[in-house]
Amino acid sequence: MMKVTPEQDARIAKMTFAATYPWYVKKVEAKGRTIEELHQVIEWLTGFDPKKLQELIDEKANFETFFKKAKLNPNAGLIKGVICGYRVEEIEFPLTQQVRYLDKIIDELAKGKSMENILRKP
Repeated sequence: MMKVTPEQDARIAKMTFAATYPWYVKKVEAKGRTIEELHQVIEWLTGFDPKKLQELIDEKANFETFFKKAKLNPNAGLIKGVICGYRVEEIEFPLTQQVRYLDKIIDELAKGKSMENILRKP
């Protein structure tokens, strides 16, 4: 198991959501999913509707600010599995874990998982 270093945590905190958002769009659209579906999974995790997302993109919010303003879904802890070589449920630094939760659900969307499964509906 790879261990996340404090340097990686700091680098992730400073990355802007605006810089990664186009990659998310490209990733899901390449697999036949829609921006609306992307916004649905982001809103489920963070509470941000498309208007609020656009504000955060426009202000070039870094991930630290992005997740400070988010209302993390109480079921986010149900997101499990490996993303970028890390098991998300074992990441110790909360911000890095939250960014990886986002990466994981977007990855699931791109891989064709049903919305019901991505949104962790009981």
